[in-house]
Amino acid sequence: MTLFSRSLASSWAKFVELVFFPSRCQLCSSFLERPGERIVCRSCLGKLKPHAASYCLCCGKFFEGAGDPHLCQDCLQHPPPFSRHRSCAKYRGELKDLILLFKYRHFGILGKDLALFAYEALAKEEDLWWEVDAIIPVPLHPKRKKQRGFNQARVIAKELARLKGIELAEKCLVKIKNIVPQTSLEAEQREKNVRGAFRVKGEEGLKGKIVLLVDDVYTTGSTLRECSKVLRKAGVKEVRAITVAQA
Repeated sequence: MTLFSRSLASSWAKFVELVFFPSRCQLCSSFLERPGERIVCRSCLGKLKPHAASYCLCCGKFFEGAGDPHLCQDCLQHPPPFSRHRSCAKYRGELKDLILLFKYRHFGILGKDLALFAYEALAKEEDLWWEVDAIIPVPLHPKRKKQRGFNQARVIAKELARLKGIELAEKCLVKIKNIVPQTSLEAEQREKNVRGAFRVKGEEGLKGKIVLLVDDVYTTGSTLRECSKVLRKAGVKEVRAITVAQA
């Protein structure tokens, strides 16, 4: 490639970047000047911090105050169908804003930043990753996916699979009911809303395996429980789960 051609290609790439990507951070409005900055500046990304307080060893529910991680009363009395779940941080501040930009402003590229945050926040949680055979994103119904343009859980799961060198099994779990969005419902309604909403395809490929479910936000856990139920029924040996944030 000649010097002129390289210069032309560079100018065209810069033009495309200016057209398709904002020149200011969507969180703090500062100029995106550093190499590789897209949508959100590094300073805002640097404000994402893992949850440091105690949590339930099974469902991953955050506890207020200090203390060692321990089982909550709900998990002691009614263990969920997944063996353990971990969220990275509370759904607030910069993390909440980043997830909202990612999901509803169609900034799909932010999924890589969220996945990297999850990877770094939970890298030392060896019991989450040990002997995991496949990473499975919580699926969207085809109609909802068409409306949004992408499945946010798949984007995060795909990047986590790449970072950890684990197979991404994105087609084995499907959503067969286009239900009312969970965000509009109370806790008891959420449980009923997702009942029967998911199905497993290709059960033979999952039998005896350990899988890791991935979603963006954990609120009541009803979606993870329902997905885990159908996966266990299909012969999955163990289901673990990760969410980026906990509401």
